[in-house]
Amino acid sequence: MKILVCISHVPDTTSKINFTDGDTKFDTNGVQFVINPNDEFGLTRAMWFKEKQGASVDVVNVGGADTEPTLRKALAIGADSAIRVNTPATDGFQVAKELAKVVKDGGYDLVIAGRESIDYNGGMVPGMLAGLLDANFINNCISLEVEGEKATAVREIDGGKETLTASLPLVIGGQKGLVEESDLRIPNMRGIMQARKKPLNVVEPADTSVKTEAVKFEKPAPKGDVKLIDPDNLDELIDLLHNEAKAI
Repeated sequence: MKILVCISHVPDTTSKINFTDGDTKFDTNGVQFVINPNDEFGLTRAMWFKEKQGASVDVVNVGGADTEPTLRKALAIGADSAIRVNTPATDGFQVAKELAKVVKDGGYDLVIAGRESIDYNGGMVPGMLAGLLDANFINNCISLEVEGEKATAVREIDGGKETLTASLPLVIGGQKGLVEESDLRIPNMRGIMQARKKPLNVVEPADTSVKTEAVKFEKPAPKGDVKLIDPDNLDELIDLLHNEAKAI
C-alpha cells in the first residue's frame, strides 16, 4: 500500500500573530512553524501502517523552500520520502490541484490529510482533492483500518460517531482521535540523522493560477474589562445582562 500524507506548514499555536502591508499579509518574523496538528495525527497513523503492514509512506507539502524543515521533521518521524510543490499555498483549490497531480503521478492508494489546517481553518482541501481524484472521501476521521483494498473508518458526526467502509483509493480528512496524543512521535537523533539522507524532491507547480486572494486580515477585538457584581445584588446583574451585555 502506498500512502501519501499531506503536510501543512503552520505557525505554532503559541506564536504571536501580526500582519504587514496594511494587514494584507501574515508577518512571519519570529514565528515558529510546525507540522499542522491534524496532519501529525495522520502521519502517526501512516507510520502504524508502515510498521504493521509494510506500507510505504511519503509526505507532501505545497509551499516555498521555507517549509522544508517541516518536511524534514516528517522524514525524521519516519516517512520514506518527501515532495515539495514549489509554489506558495495561497488558495485551497490551487493546493488541491497540485496535490491531485502528485497523487496521480505517484499512484497512491491512500491519501491522509488533516481535516483542516490551524492557520486558515478552511477545511476545503481534502474534499476538493477527493473530488479531483474521483476517489472515496471520509472527513472528520477518528479511526482507520485497512485490509487489502477495503478501509474501515470511524468519523465524528453531530451527537455521535459513524462507522463507514470504503474501497481504495481513498482520501481521508483526519483529526485528533485518529491516534491518541500520547502516540505522537518526537524525532530522535537517529531519525534526524536518517532524515538528512532521505529524498526531498522539489517539483514545479502544474498551474500557478489562484481563485481567491486575501483582501485583509483582522485580529479579534480585545476582551473588555471584567465587571464585578455583588453576589447579593441580583437585580443589578440581571439589568447588566439585559441592557449592557444583551445576553438575555
